[in-house]
Amino acid sequence: MTDGTTTQREWRVTGMDCGSCAAKVRGAVEGLPGVADVDVALMSERLRLTLDSRETSPERVEKAVRGIGFGIAPKGAKAERPPGGFILPEDAVIGGAQEASAQNDAPEETPELAWYQTAKGRLVLGSGALLAVAWASRLVLPAETSHWAFVLATLLGLIPVARRAFAMARVGMPFTIEMLMTIAASGALVIGEPEEAALVVFLFAVGELLEGVSAGKARNSIRALAGLVPKTARLEVGRQTREVAAETLSVGQIVQVRPGDRVPCDGAVVSGVSGVDESPVTGESVPRLKEPGAEVFAGSINTEALLRVRVTKAAADNTIARIVRLIEEAESARAPTERFIDRFSRVYMPAVVGMAVLVAVVPPLAFGGDWSEWVYRALALLLIGCPCALVISVPAAITSALSTGARNGLLMKGGAVIEAAARVTHVAFDKTGTLTHGKPRVTDVQVLDGSEADLLALAAGVESGASHPLGQAICRDAEVRGIDAAAVTDARALPGKGVEAVIAGATLCVASPRLAAERDAVSEGLRGAVEALEGQGKTVVIVLRDDVALGLIALRDEPRGDAAEAVAQLQALGISSVMLTGDNWRTASAIAEGLGIDHRAELMPEDKVTEIQKLAADSRVMMIGDGINDAPALAAAHLGVAMGSGTDVALETADAAILRDRVTDVPGQIRLARAAMRNIRQNIAIALGLKAVFLVTTVFGITGLWIAILADTGATVLVTLNALRLLFFRPSNARKLADTSNRSTTHVPQDSPV
Repeated sequence: MTDGTTTQREWRVTGMDCGSCAAKVRGAVEGLPGVADVDVALMSERLRLTLDSRETSPERVEKAVRGIGFGIAPKGAKAERPPGGFILPEDAVIGGAQEASAQNDAPEETPELAWYQTAKGRLVLGSGALLAVAWASRLVLPAETSHWAFVLATLLGLIPVARRAFAMARVGMPFTIEMLMTIAASGALVIGEPEEAALVVFLFAVGELLEGVSAGKARNSIRALAGLVPKTARLEVGRQTREVAAETLSVGQIVQVRPGDRVPCDGAVVSGVSGVDESPVTGESVPRLKEPGAEVFAGSINTEALLRVRVTKAAADNTIARIVRLIEEAESARAPTERFIDRFSRVYMPAVVGMAVLVAVVPPLAFGGDWSEWVYRALALLLIGCPCALVISVPAAITSALSTGARNGLLMKGGAVIEAAARVTHVAFDKTGTLTHGKPRVTDVQVLDGSEADLLALAAGVESGASHPLGQAICRDAEVRGIDAAAVTDARALPGKGVEAVIAGATLCVASPRLAAERDAVSEGLRGAVEALEGQGKTVVIVLRDDVALGLIALRDEPRGDAAEAVAQLQALGISSVMLTGDNWRTASAIAEGLGIDHRAELMPEDKVTEIQKLAADSRVMMIGDGINDAPALAAAHLGVAMGSGTDVALETADAAILRDRVTDVPGQIRLARAAMRNIRQNIAIALGLKAVFLVTTVFGITGLWIAILADTGATVLVTLNALRLLFFRPSNARKLADTSNRSTTHVPQDSPV
């Protein structure tokens, strides 16, 4: 909100079947006074804009959208059924993980109609029946009478199309498929071709219906995500349990999840041991063992025994809700290719109309051609020139890729991200929590002053609020030993260096050896101990009190089992890898050598940014990270990817996310992006190839009106079906791509030691 009258508004628009539909909605409202930042999302049926209510009321926006044949309702209200549109159930709407109040207040959704119950379906059946009657009349009635039967069939089918065409012309959009259809069918009647006119109207109605069904299937594949979270939960109230709406759960409450039930919230297991199937959320097919303290996702399935789970995130912030929101927002981040196609179609449409006019008038005037013949060819040219297939070629593929990614635990924030991922040439990995498990354990405690218990109590106190895996490991070790963390105040993180806080009036710091050296707190003996531990592949922190060393703690974090395999797969894709870490050179070298990856060590957050910038100077760089100190590097890369277990800061900064914490999903994400871009190129080739062929055959009189509309409809359906193939793509398939088939690689088993 910018002031009292200018606000951001959002509606649900129903009846949009293709990219041109979204363009029509955008065109209908963006010319209104006081309207800015118009964003129309086809698959999520969303219209969002900034509105100055002093110049235009929300009701006027709704009237403009309804005027061109679409349904519109404010966000959270009951969806409005458009003339001839499809409406999916409200509980399956993208963005269905909205605020609970919005859902509770919304009226009950009207059930979805079968295709033959919609206006589009009735138009197909009605125009088809009239066309059949007209053809039958030719067999038993005089030619003049059957002629009028075809005229009647044409007019009855053309009236709703013409109404939409003139409504859109009134708002400044004369070059639409509806207008081309109206001109072509009317022109065919004028030149005495009512049979072809009636057939064209029928085929157009069939094409509209198929587009609606295809769009519905594409939406369903994404919207199914919103239905993963159960509607109810078994809430513990004292010693009793009662069933409540899952969306009303609040952080800290305890719920019971019986075997076979879906988990109703993001939470942590309080008691019970069971396998949990997370495949609905992450795509991971093998159930994962969950014990007290383990995290569980909303929508996952408890398979074995009763679990008691403490709610850790509200319904609006759980994993499913975040996935749905990411996909919903992804449509706004359009790929450069998609933006180019939009700009091209705006020029292409008027050019085709101009070409049709020339075809109609130049041969008769300049060469004495037959007017009827050349007008007929011009009308066919108008139909074949419609850019519907071209306009939908990119968003259909992008939507399918986003859906497939979400089902496999790979989130990408829009078409621009997919296009960037397909062009990646270098991948930079953070070490801790990305290439390694991010769950180090304390291996050595060496005390210079005091006892081990005192040292761990101080270190655990300083790290008590930390999100870094090293700090969490120190806290876990103190807890296991029964040592209470010291009470601290004024704790703060020193990104890339350590954490410090105040304990009993003294400044305590859990510092990296480099920070301790900067503070002149490292003696020769301490330096030797640090080097010896680092030579064993361990990470060392030094505990300082007022810049005096009290002792050191060594930790080790093992590489993930699939890290070496991921690096090998990236090499097979022709992509170079590098590990960026703030850890010391000795530890970094030991891990990098085992993974077969290049490395840069002892990097501060700003140093990681510098390294990314160096790589990005002549390469396309993807950065993978999970911590707060990775956020600047994620933002600096061409493409930032957060590991799903990472911090909220990393997830929000990144362009994409990997939910399963599997390093092999990094090449999987690139494979999916490359497959999507191949699909887009195929779609554009199909759309433009068919246009080119039939434009030529139409000008030379080889094909006519009904072939023209059949070719246009066929191209749209082919492009949509080709895009839907991406729904069956398997990103985990580690096959070599064609462009790297001559590259030999060594396969490293996923469970091999590293």
